[in-house]
Amino acid sequence: MQTALLSYYGDDFTGSTDVMEALASQGVDTVLFLKVPDPEFSARFSDYRAIGLAGTSRSQSPAWMDENLTPAFEWLKSLNAAIAHYKVCSTFDSSPAIGNIGRAIEIGRRVFGDATVPLIVGAPQIRRYTAFGNLFAAYQGETFRIDRHPVMSRHPVTPMDEADIRLHLSRQTALSGSLVDLVQLRAADADGIVDRAYGAGGELVLLDVADAETQRAAGAQLWRKRRDGGQFVCGSSGVEYALVPEWQRLGLVGEAPTFEHPGAVDRIAVVSGSVSPTTERQIRHAIDNGFEGVALDPLAISADDAEAAVTKAVQDGLKSLAAGKSVILYTALGPSADKGAAISFEDGSRHRLGQNLGRILRALVCEAGLRRAVIAGGDTSSHALAELGISALTLRLPLPQTPGSPLCTAHGGDARIDGMEVALKGGQVGHDDYFSMIRAGGPKPL
Repeated sequence: MQTALLSYYGDDFTGSTDVMEALASQGVDTVLFLKVPDPEFSARFSDYRAIGLAGTSRSQSPAWMDENLTPAFEWLKSLNAAIAHYKVCSTFDSSPAIGNIGRAIEIGRRVFGDATVPLIVGAPQIRRYTAFGNLFAAYQGETFRIDRHPVMSRHPVTPMDEADIRLHLSRQTALSGSLVDLVQLRAADADGIVDRAYGAGGELVLLDVADAETQRAAGAQLWRKRRDGGQFVCGSSGVEYALVPEWQRLGLVGEAPTFEHPGAVDRIAVVSGSVSPTTERQIRHAIDNGFEGVALDPLAISADDAEAAVTKAVQDGLKSLAAGKSVILYTALGPSADKGAAISFEDGSRHRLGQNLGRILRALVCEAGLRRAVIAGGDTSSHALAELGISALTLRLPLPQTPGSPLCTAHGGDARIDGMEVALKGGQVGHDDYFSMIRAGGPKPL
Protein backbone atom coordinates (compact mmCIF):
# COMPACT_ATOMS: atom_id res chain seq x y z
CA MET A 1 0.00 0.00 0.00
CA GLN A 2 1.40 3.40 -0.99
CA THR A 3 1.24 6.38 1.35
CA ALA A 4 -1.50 8.79 0.36
CA LEU A 5 -0.26 12.08 -1.01
CA LEU A 6 -3.50 13.90 -0.31
CA SER A 7 -6.86 13.57 1.40
CA TYR A 8 -9.68 16.03 0.96
CA TYR A 9 -13.18 16.99 2.01
CA GLY A 10 -15.27 18.64 -0.71
CA ASP A 11 -17.82 21.19 0.47
CA ASP A 12 -20.19 20.03 -2.26
CA PHE A 13 -20.30 17.06 -4.61
CA THR A 14 -19.53 18.86 -7.87
CA GLY A 15 -16.49 20.43 -6.30
CA SER A 16 -15.42 17.04 -5.00
CA THR A 17 -15.43 15.56 -8.50
CA ASP A 18 -13.53 18.64 -9.70
CA VAL A 19 -10.65 17.64 -7.40
CA MET A 20 -10.85 14.03 -8.50
CA GLU A 21 -10.58 15.09 -12.14
CA ALA A 22 -7.62 17.40 -11.46
CA LEU A 23 -5.73 14.54 -9.79
CA ALA A 24 -6.76 11.37 -11.63
CA SER A 25 -6.36 12.94 -15.08
CA GLN A 26 -2.70 13.55 -14.20
CA GLY A 27 -1.92 10.05 -12.93
CA VAL A 28 -2.84 10.36 -9.25
CA ASP A 29 -5.33 7.53 -8.63
CA THR A 30 -8.21 9.10 -6.70
CA VAL A 31 -11.33 7.73 -5.07
CA LEU A 32 -14.16 9.91 -3.82
CA PHE A 33 -16.26 8.41 -1.02
CA LEU A 34 -19.76 9.73 -0.46
CA LYS A 35 -19.60 8.86 3.22
CA VAL A 36 -16.91 7.52 5.52
CA PRO A 37 -16.45 3.95 4.25
CA ASP A 38 -16.27 0.79 6.29
CA PRO A 39 -12.87 -0.98 6.26
CA GLU A 40 -13.99 -3.68 3.81
CA PHE A 41 -15.19 -1.22 1.17
CA SER A 42 -12.23 1.09 1.74
CA ALA A 43 -9.83 -1.81 1.13
CA ARG A 44 -10.96 -1.93 -2.52
CA PHE A 45 -9.08 1.35 -3.00
CA SER A 46 -6.09 0.75 -0.71
CA ASP A 47 -3.50 1.65 -3.35
CA TYR A 48 -5.05 4.98 -4.31
CA ARG A 49 -2.81 7.99 -3.75
CA ALA A 50 -5.62 10.49 -3.08
CA ILE A 51 -8.76 9.92 -1.03
CA GLY A 52 -11.74 12.26 -0.96
CA LEU A 53 -14.92 12.61 1.05
CA ALA A 54 -17.81 14.45 -0.58
CA GLY A 55 -19.79 16.71 1.71
CA THR A 56 -22.49 19.35 1.82
CA SER A 57 -20.93 22.05 4.00
CA ARG A 58 -21.21 24.69 1.27
CA SER A 59 -24.94 24.87 1.96
CA GLN A 60 -24.79 24.35 5.73
CA SER A 61 -24.68 26.51 8.85
CA PRO A 62 -21.72 26.96 11.22
CA ALA A 63 -23.55 24.87 13.83
CA TRP A 64 -23.85 22.04 11.30
CA MET A 65 -20.14 22.38 10.56
CA ASP A 66 -19.23 22.11 14.24
CA GLU A 67 -21.13 18.86 14.47
CA ASN A 68 -20.21 17.29 11.14
CA LEU A 69 -16.86 18.64 9.96
CA THR A 70 -15.07 17.67 13.16
CA PRO A 71 -15.51 13.87 12.67
CA ALA A 72 -14.94 14.24 8.92
CA PHE A 73 -11.61 16.00 9.50
CA GLU A 74 -10.65 13.46 12.15
CA TRP A 75 -11.20 10.72 9.57
CA LEU A 76 -9.03 12.60 7.08
CA LYS A 77 -6.32 12.90 9.71
CA SER A 78 -6.44 9.14 10.32
CA LEU A 79 -5.46 8.57 6.68
CA ASN A 80 -2.01 10.10 7.36
CA ALA A 81 -1.85 11.84 3.99
CA ALA A 82 0.83 14.49 3.53
CA ILE A 83 -1.79 17.14 2.69
CA ALA A 84 -5.37 17.35 3.99
CA HIS A 85 -7.45 19.74 1.89
CA TYR A 86 -10.75 21.43 2.72
CA LYS A 87 -12.00 22.04 -0.81
CA VAL A 88 -14.21 25.08 -1.47
CA CYS A 89 -15.75 26.45 -4.62
CA SER A 90 -13.37 28.37 -6.86
CA THR A 91 -15.71 31.36 -6.74
CA PHE A 92 -15.32 31.32 -2.91
CA ASP A 93 -18.98 32.23 -2.45
CA SER A 94 -19.87 31.86 1.22
CA SER A 95 -21.29 33.88 4.08
CA PRO A 96 -21.19 33.95 7.87
CA ALA A 97 -24.49 32.02 7.96
CA ILE A 98 -24.15 29.64 4.98
CA GLY A 99 -21.04 27.75 3.87
CA ASN A 100 -18.83 29.68 6.31
CA ILE A 101 -15.28 28.95 5.09
CA GLY A 102 -13.75 30.71 8.07
CA ARG A 103 -15.52 28.37 10.49
CA ALA A 104 -14.36 25.34 8.50
CA ILE A 105 -10.75 26.55 8.74
CA GLU A 106 -11.12 27.04 12.50
CA ILE A 107 -12.32 23.45 12.85
CA GLY A 108 -9.49 22.18 10.66
CA ARG A 109 -6.88 24.00 12.74
CA ARG A 110 -8.34 22.50 15.88
CA VAL A 111 -8.20 18.94 14.51
CA PHE A 112 -4.82 19.14 12.74
CA GLY A 113 -3.07 21.50 15.16
CA ASP A 114 -3.14 25.26 15.44
CA ALA A 115 -0.66 25.99 12.67
CA THR A 116 -0.70 28.38 9.76
CA VAL A 117 -3.21 27.32 7.09
CA PRO A 118 -2.18 28.00 3.48
CA LEU A 119 -4.94 29.06 1.10
CA ILE A 120 -4.96 28.71 -2.70
CA VAL A 121 -8.02 29.79 -4.70
CA GLY A 122 -6.72 30.64 -8.18
CA ALA A 123 -6.93 27.91 -10.82
CA PRO A 124 -6.24 29.08 -14.39
CA GLN A 125 -7.40 25.70 -15.74
CA ILE A 126 -10.94 26.65 -14.76
CA ARG A 127 -10.41 30.36 -15.44
CA ARG A 128 -10.12 31.47 -11.83
CA TYR A 129 -7.33 33.85 -10.86
CA THR A 130 -6.09 35.64 -7.74
CA ALA A 131 -3.95 38.77 -8.07
CA PHE A 132 -2.82 40.75 -5.02
CA GLY A 133 -5.39 38.87 -2.98
CA ASN A 134 -8.36 39.64 -5.24
CA LEU A 135 -10.36 36.93 -6.98
CA PHE A 136 -11.28 37.05 -10.66
CA ALA A 137 -13.47 34.62 -12.61
CA ALA A 138 -14.36 34.27 -16.28
CA TYR A 139 -17.85 34.34 -17.72
CA GLN A 140 -18.80 34.11 -21.40
CA GLY A 141 -15.24 34.71 -22.54
CA GLU A 142 -14.62 37.75 -20.33
CA THR A 143 -12.90 37.88 -16.94
CA PHE A 144 -14.50 39.80 -14.07
CA ARG A 145 -13.49 40.69 -10.56
CA ILE A 146 -15.71 38.41 -8.50
CA ASP A 147 -17.72 41.26 -6.95
CA ARG A 148 -18.58 42.42 -10.48
CA HIS A 149 -19.17 38.96 -11.91
CA PRO A 150 -22.56 38.89 -13.71
CA VAL A 151 -23.59 35.70 -11.89
CA MET A 152 -21.62 35.30 -8.67
CA SER A 153 -22.13 38.88 -7.52
CA ARG A 154 -25.87 38.05 -7.65
CA HIS A 155 -25.78 34.50 -6.30
CA PRO A 156 -29.22 33.80 -4.79
CA VAL A 157 -27.80 32.48 -1.49
CA THR A 158 -24.22 33.69 -1.12
CA PRO A 159 -23.64 36.71 -3.37
CA MET A 160 -20.01 37.78 -3.64
CA ASP A 161 -19.78 41.50 -2.91
CA GLU A 162 -16.11 41.52 -1.89
CA ALA A 163 -13.24 40.43 -4.15
CA ASP A 164 -10.41 40.59 -1.59
CA ILE A 165 -10.25 37.08 -0.17
CA ARG A 166 -8.83 38.26 3.15
CA LEU A 167 -11.56 40.87 3.64
CA HIS A 168 -14.22 38.37 2.64
CA LEU A 169 -12.91 35.86 5.20
CA SER A 170 -12.68 38.53 7.91
CA ARG A 171 -16.49 38.50 8.01
CA GLN A 172 -16.43 34.79 8.83
CA THR A 173 -13.52 34.37 11.24
CA ALA A 174 -11.25 36.33 13.54
CA LEU A 175 -8.21 34.41 12.26
CA SER A 176 -5.56 36.77 10.94
CA GLY A 177 -4.34 36.48 7.38
CA SER A 178 -1.37 37.45 5.24
CA LEU A 179 -0.67 37.37 1.51
CA VAL A 180 2.17 36.14 -0.66
CA ASP A 181 1.33 37.91 -3.89
CA LEU A 182 2.24 36.99 -7.45
CA VAL A 183 5.26 39.32 -7.54
CA GLN A 184 6.66 37.83 -4.32
CA LEU A 185 6.14 34.27 -5.58
CA ARG A 186 8.33 35.11 -8.60
CA ALA A 187 11.05 36.77 -6.49
CA ALA A 188 14.53 35.29 -6.07
CA ASP A 189 13.93 35.15 -2.30
CA ALA A 190 10.46 33.56 -2.57
CA ASP A 191 11.32 30.90 0.04
CA GLY A 192 12.31 33.55 2.55
CA ILE A 193 9.23 35.65 1.81
CA VAL A 194 6.95 32.64 2.36
CA ASP A 195 8.81 31.67 5.55
CA ARG A 196 8.34 35.17 6.92
CA ALA A 197 4.63 35.13 6.03
CA TYR A 198 4.24 31.85 7.90
CA GLY A 199 6.33 33.04 10.83
CA ALA A 200 4.76 36.44 11.32
CA GLY A 201 1.95 35.06 13.44
CA GLY A 202 -0.53 34.93 10.59
CA GLU A 203 -3.00 32.09 10.93
CA LEU A 204 -3.84 32.11 7.21
CA VAL A 205 -1.50 32.65 4.26
CA LEU A 206 -3.07 33.28 0.85
CA LEU A 207 -0.85 32.36 -2.11
CA ASP A 208 -1.70 34.18 -5.34
CA VAL A 209 -2.19 32.05 -8.47
CA ALA A 210 -2.69 33.95 -11.71
CA ASP A 211 -0.87 31.87 -14.34
CA ALA A 212 1.17 28.70 -14.86
CA GLU A 213 4.31 30.23 -13.33
CA THR A 214 2.69 31.36 -10.09
CA GLN A 215 0.75 28.10 -9.92
CA ARG A 216 3.94 26.04 -10.05
CA ALA A 217 5.55 28.34 -7.49
CA ALA A 218 2.57 28.10 -5.13
CA GLY A 219 2.54 24.30 -5.40
CA ALA A 220 6.24 24.09 -4.64
CA GLN A 221 5.82 26.29 -1.57
CA LEU A 222 2.79 24.35 -0.38
CA TRP A 223 4.70 21.08 -0.58
CA ARG A 224 7.86 22.58 0.97
CA LYS A 225 5.95 23.91 3.97
CA ARG A 226 3.97 20.73 4.74
CA ARG A 227 4.03 19.53 8.33
CA ASP A 228 4.44 16.12 9.93
CA GLY A 229 1.06 14.61 10.74
CA GLY A 230 -0.65 16.17 7.73
CA GLN A 231 -0.76 19.79 6.60
CA PHE A 232 -4.27 21.21 6.65
CA VAL A 233 -4.90 23.52 3.68
CA CYS A 234 -7.93 25.31 2.29
CA GLY A 235 -8.81 26.31 -1.22
CA SER A 236 -10.30 25.39 -4.56
CA SER A 237 -9.09 22.63 -6.88
CA GLY A 238 -6.30 25.12 -7.50
CA VAL A 239 -4.58 23.31 -4.61
CA GLU A 240 -4.36 20.13 -6.67
CA TYR A 241 -3.55 21.89 -9.92
CA ALA A 242 -0.64 23.55 -8.07
CA LEU A 243 0.63 20.40 -6.35
CA VAL A 244 0.65 18.00 -9.32
CA PRO A 245 3.52 19.70 -11.21
CA GLU A 246 5.63 19.62 -8.05
CA TRP A 247 4.88 15.94 -7.50
CA GLN A 248 5.78 15.25 -11.12
CA ARG A 249 9.04 17.19 -10.77
CA LEU A 250 9.95 15.12 -7.71
CA GLY A 251 9.00 11.83 -9.37
CA LEU A 252 6.22 11.12 -6.87
CA VAL A 253 3.67 10.45 -9.62
CA GLY A 254 3.98 9.03 -13.10
CA GLU A 255 2.80 10.22 -16.46
CA ALA A 256 -0.79 11.20 -17.13
CA PRO A 257 -2.88 8.18 -18.19
CA THR A 258 -4.97 7.84 -21.32
CA PHE A 259 -8.72 7.35 -21.05
CA GLU A 260 -10.77 5.24 -23.41
CA HIS A 261 -13.73 7.07 -24.93
CA PRO A 262 -16.85 5.49 -23.37
CA GLY A 263 -19.01 5.92 -26.46
CA ALA A 264 -22.50 7.27 -26.86
CA VAL A 265 -25.66 5.97 -25.19
CA ASP A 266 -29.12 6.16 -26.68
CA ARG A 267 -30.72 7.86 -23.64
CA ILE A 268 -29.68 9.69 -20.51
CA ALA A 269 -31.61 11.39 -17.72
CA VAL A 270 -30.71 14.79 -16.29
CA VAL A 271 -32.07 16.51 -13.18
CA SER A 272 -31.29 20.17 -12.61
CA GLY A 273 -31.83 22.42 -9.62
CA SER A 274 -29.59 25.16 -11.00
CA VAL A 275 -30.85 28.68 -11.68
CA SER A 276 -27.66 29.71 -13.49
CA PRO A 277 -27.90 31.33 -16.92
CA THR A 278 -25.18 28.89 -18.03
CA THR A 279 -27.41 25.95 -17.15
CA GLU A 280 -30.37 27.70 -18.79
CA ARG A 281 -28.49 27.82 -22.09
CA GLN A 282 -27.50 24.16 -21.70
CA ILE A 283 -31.08 23.08 -21.05
CA ARG A 284 -32.36 25.02 -24.07
CA HIS A 285 -29.60 23.55 -26.23
CA ALA A 286 -30.48 20.02 -25.06
CA ILE A 287 -34.17 20.48 -25.82
CA ASP A 288 -33.24 21.79 -29.27
CA ASN A 289 -31.15 18.65 -29.80
CA GLY A 290 -33.52 15.81 -29.04
CA PHE A 291 -33.99 15.96 -25.26
CA GLU A 292 -37.47 16.07 -23.81
CA GLY A 293 -37.77 18.88 -21.28
CA VAL A 294 -39.91 18.47 -18.16
CA ALA A 295 -40.44 21.63 -16.10
CA LEU A 296 -40.84 21.02 -12.36
CA ASP A 297 -42.32 23.33 -9.76
CA PRO A 298 -39.54 23.81 -7.18
CA LEU A 299 -42.03 24.75 -4.48
CA ALA A 300 -43.92 21.48 -4.96
CA ILE A 301 -40.72 19.40 -5.16
CA SER A 302 -39.36 20.98 -1.97
CA ALA A 303 -42.57 20.86 0.06
CA ASP A 304 -43.04 18.78 3.19
CA ASP A 305 -45.44 16.58 1.28
CA ALA A 306 -43.82 16.29 -2.13
CA GLU A 307 -44.87 12.72 -2.92
CA ALA A 308 -47.42 13.63 -5.57
CA ALA A 309 -44.99 15.98 -7.32
CA VAL A 310 -42.18 13.41 -7.20
CA THR A 311 -44.45 10.66 -8.55
CA LYS A 312 -45.67 12.89 -11.39
CA ALA A 313 -42.09 13.83 -12.31
CA VAL A 314 -41.06 10.17 -12.44
CA GLN A 315 -44.05 9.31 -14.61
CA ASP A 316 -43.29 12.16 -17.03
CA GLY A 317 -39.64 11.22 -17.19
CA LEU A 318 -40.34 7.53 -17.82
CA LYS A 319 -42.79 8.45 -20.57
CA SER A 320 -40.07 10.37 -22.41
CA LEU A 321 -37.53 7.61 -21.91
CA ALA A 322 -39.97 4.97 -23.11
CA ALA A 323 -40.36 7.00 -26.30
CA GLY A 324 -36.62 6.66 -26.85
CA LYS A 325 -35.73 10.21 -25.84
CA SER A 326 -33.28 11.54 -23.30
CA VAL A 327 -35.01 13.62 -20.65
CA ILE A 328 -34.05 16.67 -18.63
CA LEU A 329 -36.15 17.60 -15.59
CA TYR A 330 -35.48 21.13 -14.35
CA THR A 331 -36.75 23.41 -11.61
CA ALA A 332 -35.80 26.69 -13.33
CA LEU A 333 -34.83 28.10 -16.70
CA GLY A 334 -32.36 30.71 -15.56
CA PRO A 335 -32.40 33.49 -12.93
CA SER A 336 -35.72 34.92 -14.08
CA ALA A 337 -37.43 31.70 -12.97
CA ASP A 338 -35.65 31.54 -9.61
CA LYS A 339 -37.99 30.92 -6.68
CA GLY A 340 -35.14 30.65 -4.19
CA ALA A 341 -36.55 33.37 -1.96
CA ALA A 342 -39.44 31.03 -1.15
CA ILE A 343 -37.16 28.02 -0.59
CA SER A 344 -35.18 28.47 2.61
CA PHE A 345 -32.46 26.60 4.45
CA GLU A 346 -34.14 27.13 7.79
CA ASP A 347 -37.07 24.77 7.21
CA GLY A 348 -35.06 22.26 5.20
CA SER A 349 -36.88 22.92 1.93
CA ARG A 350 -33.70 23.69 -0.02
CA HIS A 351 -32.22 20.36 1.04
CA ARG A 352 -35.47 18.55 0.23
CA LEU A 353 -35.35 19.98 -3.27
CA GLY A 354 -32.04 18.26 -3.94
CA GLN A 355 -33.04 15.07 -2.18
CA ASN A 356 -36.25 14.73 -4.16
CA LEU A 357 -34.47 15.39 -7.44
CA GLY A 358 -32.18 12.53 -6.44
CA ARG A 359 -35.16 10.28 -5.75
CA ILE A 360 -36.58 11.13 -9.17
CA LEU A 361 -33.29 10.36 -10.87
CA ARG A 362 -32.87 7.06 -9.06
CA ALA A 363 -36.33 5.95 -10.15
CA LEU A 364 -35.61 6.88 -13.77
CA VAL A 365 -32.23 5.11 -13.78
CA CYS A 366 -33.49 1.93 -12.15
CA GLU A 367 -36.86 1.61 -13.91
CA ALA A 368 -35.56 2.55 -17.38
CA GLY A 369 -32.26 0.68 -17.05
CA LEU A 370 -30.13 3.74 -17.76
CA ARG A 371 -26.34 3.55 -17.50
CA ARG A 372 -25.56 7.28 -17.67
CA ALA A 373 -27.05 10.30 -15.90
CA VAL A 374 -26.31 13.93 -15.00
CA ILE A 375 -27.07 16.12 -11.98
CA ALA A 376 -26.80 19.89 -12.51
CA GLY A 377 -26.30 22.39 -9.70
CA GLY A 378 -23.66 22.32 -6.97
CA ASP A 379 -25.99 22.35 -3.98
CA THR A 380 -28.43 20.08 -5.83
CA SER A 381 -25.75 17.48 -6.53
CA SER A 382 -24.69 17.25 -2.91
CA HIS A 383 -28.14 16.15 -1.78
CA ALA A 384 -29.36 14.40 -4.92
CA LEU A 385 -26.40 12.06 -5.35
CA ALA A 386 -26.84 10.70 -1.82
CA GLU A 387 -30.27 9.43 -2.83
CA LEU A 388 -28.82 7.23 -5.59
CA GLY A 389 -27.24 4.81 -3.13
CA ILE A 390 -23.72 5.32 -4.49
CA SER A 391 -20.83 4.73 -2.07
CA ALA A 392 -17.90 6.03 -4.13
CA LEU A 393 -16.90 7.57 -7.45
CA THR A 394 -13.82 7.25 -9.61
CA LEU A 395 -12.90 9.11 -12.79
CA ARG A 396 -14.25 7.62 -16.02
CA LEU A 397 -13.37 10.43 -18.42
CA PRO A 398 -11.85 13.87 -17.78
CA LEU A 399 -13.35 16.69 -19.78
CA PRO A 400 -10.56 19.24 -20.29
CA GLN A 401 -12.87 21.32 -22.50
CA THR A 402 -15.12 21.85 -19.48
CA PRO A 403 -12.91 21.10 -16.45
CA GLY A 404 -14.64 20.48 -13.16
CA SER A 405 -17.47 18.35 -14.55
CA PRO A 406 -16.01 14.94 -15.46
CA LEU A 407 -17.79 11.72 -16.26
CA CYS A 408 -17.48 9.40 -13.26
CA THR A 409 -18.00 5.71 -12.52
CA ALA A 410 -20.25 4.84 -9.57
CA HIS A 411 -19.33 2.12 -7.08
CA GLY A 412 -21.47 0.36 -4.48
CA GLY A 413 -25.21 0.36 -4.19
CA ASP A 414 -27.35 -2.23 -5.91
CA ALA A 415 -26.52 -3.78 -9.26
CA ARG A 416 -28.69 -1.27 -11.12
CA ILE A 417 -26.49 1.57 -9.87
CA ASP A 418 -23.04 -0.05 -9.52
CA GLY A 419 -20.88 0.72 -12.55
CA MET A 420 -23.19 3.39 -14.00
CA GLU A 421 -21.70 6.62 -15.27
CA VAL A 422 -22.69 9.94 -13.72
CA ALA A 423 -21.62 13.53 -14.30
CA LEU A 424 -22.07 16.31 -11.75
CA LYS A 425 -22.16 19.83 -13.16
CA GLY A 426 -21.96 23.06 -11.21
CA GLY A 427 -24.18 25.92 -12.30
CA GLN A 428 -21.42 27.94 -13.99
CA VAL A 429 -19.66 24.97 -15.62
CA GLY A 430 -19.72 23.76 -19.20
CA HIS A 431 -20.38 24.84 -22.76
CA ASP A 432 -23.90 25.11 -24.15
CA ASP A 433 -23.78 21.56 -25.54
CA TYR A 434 -22.77 19.98 -22.21
CA PHE A 435 -25.73 17.61 -21.82
CA SER A 436 -25.57 16.50 -25.45
CA MET A 437 -21.83 15.94 -25.05
CA ILE A 438 -22.37 13.69 -22.03
CA ARG A 439 -24.95 11.68 -23.95
CA ALA A 440 -22.31 11.24 -26.68
CA GLY A 441 -19.75 10.06 -24.11
CA GLY A 442 -17.68 13.22 -24.12
CA PRO A 443 -16.03 15.07 -26.99
CA LYS A 444 -15.51 12.97 -30.08
CA PRO A 445 -12.03 11.39 -30.07
CA LEU A 446 -9.61 12.87 -32.57
